[in-house]
This record gives sequence, structure tokens and C-alpha cells, in this order.
Amino acid sequence: MRKTPLPSGLLKFAPLLIIALLIFKSYYIVIEGHVGVVKRFGEAKHQENPGLHFKIPFIETVEMIEVRTRKNAERMASSTKEQMPVTIEVSVNWTVNKEAALDLFKRYGGLSQFEQRILDPRFRSATKDTIPQFEAEQLIQDRASAIQGIERRLTEEMAAFPVVVDNIQIENIVLPQKYINSIEVKQTEKNLAAAEEHKLERQRLEALRAVNTADAQAKGILKVAEAEATAIELKGKAEAAAIEAKAKALKNNPLIVKLTEAQSWDGKLPTMMMGDGAMPIMDIRQTQAQ
Repeated sequence: MRKTPLPSGLLKFAPLLIIALLIFKSYYIVIEGHVGVVKRFGEAKHQENPGLHFKIPFIETVEMIEVRTRKNAERMASSTKEQMPVTIEVSVNWTVNKEAALDLFKRYGGLSQFEQRILDPRFRSATKDTIPQFEAEQLIQDRASAIQGIERRLTEEMAAFPVVVDNIQIENIVLPQKYINSIEVKQTEKNLAAAEEHKLERQRLEALRAVNTADAQAKGILKVAEAEATAIELKGKAEAAAIEAKAKALKNNPLIVKLTEAQSWDGKLPTMMMGDGAMPIMDIRQTQAQ
């Protein structure tokens, strides 16, 4: 079979194309939030920080490792302390230590392999070991305690690896429908009991208010009566003191008796005078008037 010779024009530009390809393959750029792991014939040699770098064309390749915070989410079945089945959705944020990215790549082959082989199994284990320590109602009302338990367990499990795990969240808790119905009934009963207790407390306060009002009125009446009795007593003592003083004055000074008689005289003389025997007395004023 006869081969078709290449056009002479292409042969002329072939060296330029090869040079351009070599230049294109001799540099690489590491973007922010990543480090570049340089591999030579598949063997990881060193890592590079963000920026422009150069490599040996066709001999060295670069693997990008993200060192920003990543998020893993898991949906799993578990059970509560009272053996109630529950489906729980949890998530965790984790970050690769930038200085250890090369070591992580050598040991696990990249982030995806590390997630599948190391992080996810330990995350599921920490969650399933923690959830059964809580009752269903406590799990709903106090997620923070469950989150702290998962985080504490996972941190212990991941202490030997070049990553930092934090910000664990319980995204959703799915309980059996019959339990949800029982919670609604229980909550309704609690609301009714609270309303009845509030009503009884209000009645108690109203009765106490009425008692306090009656007591205040009774105390007011008693105060008025005591004030009147005190006033009468003081008035009687004052009158008695005045009489006593007047009696002493009359006793010590007989002229006061005459003065008192003179003050109380109405200006009329007696028309008849009684003696040892009956004797008429003429009214001089009438005679003078005639």
C-alpha cells in the first residue's frame, strides 16, 4: 500500500507545532483553595501552592487537591434509646491540612478515596453510636447535645488523620408517623392542662384580690371606728378636765359663784318671797310703771 506523502507546508511548520506543544505542556497553574501535587511517571514528588509553575512535559503531571472546607452529608437509619426506628440526615464540614496534602495523596490517592475509605465510615459510625443514647423526644428538643456527642466521637476517630472536622449538623430527623401522632396528642393535652392551670391561677388571683379588698375595707372601717372612739375619749377627757378645773376654781374662789349667777341672771326680780310665814310682796316695778 502506497503512503501519501505529507504536504511540504506541514513539514515546514511541524517544528513550530512541536515547540508550541512543549511550551503548553511545560507549565501549569494552581488556583486558590488548592495545592498541586506533582507526579513524575505516576509517583508523587512534591506539592506546589497557588500560582504559575513549570514541569517537565510528558513526564510530570499535576493532581489538584482542594484544601478549602468541604461538606459531606449522610442519610442513615438508626434507633433511639427506646428502640424506636429513626432515619437521620447529618452533615459534616472538613478541611485538609494544607501542609499534609502530599502525604494524604500518597496514602489515599486523593480526596474522593479518603472520603470513601476513611471519613464516611467513621462519620456513620460516630452518628450511629451517639443517636441511641437519646430518647426520641429529647433528640427532637435537644439536637445540640446529640451534635456535640457526634462531633466528640468523630474528632477522636479522625485525630490521626491530616484533616480537621467541624460544624456537624443534624439536618433532618424522620420518626414513625404513629410516634408523631402521639407527640401531637401529648402536646395538645399539655396545652389544655396549661390553659386549665392558667384559668385556676387567674381564679385564685381574683379570689385573693377580693379577700385583700375586703380586708382593706375592714381595716379601713376599723381605723375609722378607732379614730372616732379615740376622739370621743379625748373629748370626754377634755370635758372632765374642764369640769374638774371649774370645780376647783369655784371651791377656791366663792366670788366666781356670784359672777356665774350674775352672768346667768335674766334681769327679772322675783315677784314672791317665801319666809317663815306667808307674806305678800308687791312688785314695785309694776307700781312705778302705773
